[in-house]
Amino acid sequence: MNLPNSITLIRICSIPLLIWILSSNHFSSQHGAKELLASAIFIAASMTDGIDGYLARKRGQITTMGMLLDPLADKLLVSAAYIVLVAYNPRIVPPWIAVVVIGREFLVSGLRSIAATEGFTIEASEIGKLKTVIQIVSVVAAILAHRWDYWLWFPSFHSGFVIAVHLIAVTAIYWMTIVSIISAVDYFVGFWKKIDHASERARRRVVLSRKAKPSQPSPERPSHIS
Repeated sequence: MNLPNSITLIRICSIPLLIWILSSNHFSSQHGAKELLASAIFIAASMTDGIDGYLARKRGQITTMGMLLDPLADKLLVSAAYIVLVAYNPRIVPPWIAVVVIGREFLVSGLRSIAATEGFTIEASEIGKLKTVIQIVSVVAAILAHRWDYWLWFPSFHSGFVIAVHLIAVTAIYWMTIVSIISAVDYFVGFWKKIDHASERARRRVVLSRKAKPSQPSPERPSHIS
């Protein structure tokens, strides 16, 4: 087990911990300890997504196990977060948004699996990277909005700065949903173009192989001597 794969496993192990913190009564919400701890765990787990990939490329430790675990860990983390948020903060995350987000993750995973069997890959687009960033912000904001509607920072400095946590959470959730749909369409268009090219190349190879194959002469009939 190399270091990048170990970090990926840590991300997977953080999922039940996140679910337990948000769904249990062992943490008091009076001072926001539960929300702050859950947000810190989700941010740390999300950061490991970039760390394990960077280390795998830098150390030359890209393995089949890592290629399997990394996207699986991402999908599990996102799906678990939104499923828990539907119950934890339904005024911010209605069920249909969780269905859209999780459905998008399964769609992209399916397209990538088909692409791998056909011998090509679908690279992550800039829209997909933007979706990941907004996704992290939306989950953290939705968790914090369960306890706070507003944050007052630096109250001694000219009345402080007011951060509308609830407004940020709602905006990030719906903006993330829109970007997720656009990203899914972008992945599907890219997949469709490449699958057409792959099918065309396969047809050309079949045609060329048939042309290159020499014709078999028909066996001569033995002559009868009269």
